[in-house]
Amino acid sequence: MKIFLDTANITEIKRAVELGLIDGVTTNPTLLSKEGREPVSQLREIIKLVHGPVNAEVVSPDADDMVKDAKPLSKLGKNVVIKIPMCEQGLIAVRRLAEQGIKTNVTLIFSSSQALLAAKAGASYVSPFVGRIDDISGNGMELIQEIVTIFDNYLFKTEIIVASIRHPVHFVQSAMIGAHIATVPFNVLERLMKHPLTDRGIDAFNKDWEKLKNALKSKPH
Repeated sequence: MKIFLDTANITEIKRAVELGLIDGVTTNPTLLSKEGREPVSQLREIIKLVHGPVNAEVVSPDADDMVKDAKPLSKLGKNVVIKIPMCEQGLIAVRRLAEQGIKTNVTLIFSSSQALLAAKAGASYVSPFVGRIDDISGNGMELIQEIVTIFDNYLFKTEIIVASIRHPVHFVQSAMIGAHIATVPFNVLERLMKHPLTDRGIDAFNKDWEKLKNALKSKPH
């Protein structure tokens, strides 16, 4: 399973790139607004850091303007993917952009039928939001299982990006179900690397090593 980092923060992206763990980045207007910088210059910097797909979202409400906004974004780099919201106008824009060879990620998906329609429209990726479904007492991972089954049934090439991941359990379940990609905030990526037994083991090894060094020092030569 590929790992995308869900952030527009340059420091976080640099740290993740240094780890060698991420395959791409997803941004959205909210994440970009948190950085307080001009968004296009922020995206340019991200594109330079990341070799894999970098997702940039349009904000226009109708298909014509979505396509118009997508074109300059797509020219920022060969690895740019245009995020389009799941709606009627969005699907029209996805179809038009696909015909022009521009990759798209249909976002804000909350049902398997939405994912199926996005794939039929020509989306390169779909982003079901599991955390937001869980927030209203639904089961986000059941949705991922449904989408994986449907895409396998009909051999769609559209890749599934599990989004709105809240914790490591979402990440592991995504991998077990067979999702193509999980996009995670940096704090979740950090938690994936940690386990209290690992920390305890490292601490014990270090203490034992120090005991051995001290014992050797105290021995007469």
